[in-house]
Amino acid sequence: MDYTIRAACLDDATALFSLVQQFVTSFQPEHSAFEASLKAPLADENAWLQVAEVQGELIGYCLGFDHYTFYANGIRVAWVEEIMVKAEMRRHGVGESLMKALEAWATARGSTLVALATRRAAAFYRAIGYEESATFFRKSYNRK
Repeated sequence: MDYTIRAACLDDATALFSLVQQFVTSFQPEHSAFEASLKAPLADENAWLQVAEVQGELIGYCLGFDHYTFYANGIRVAWVEEIMVKAEMRRHGVGESLMKALEAWATARGSTLVALATRRAAAFYRAIGYEESATFFRKSYNRK
């Protein structure tokens, strides 16, 4: 399959939202909230949002951030917040390409590691060289 990885833009909002709806398991995405929040990572130099595209159709995206840490002696680390590839487009290297592109961005910025939490894709991350490292905890608050 011939796909392209590129930076996301505001014009991708509708197609990105469709992918977000497929990604979500714990929340009900709201289109207006998504469109408002899309502007933040596009403008944030510490955020990385790229999409995978085939013939003008978005088939995946990856959203990540990097930041300084105390535990890594003040060095930057990157965090993959979301990665999604359409179900019918999986197993064609799209997710791996998105991850490699994020890793290259993070490394160029001086990040010493890339980390993420997953509930459904542990086998994918192991296959591309990631190791299980910690238990993930969360605490949700009601949105008003």
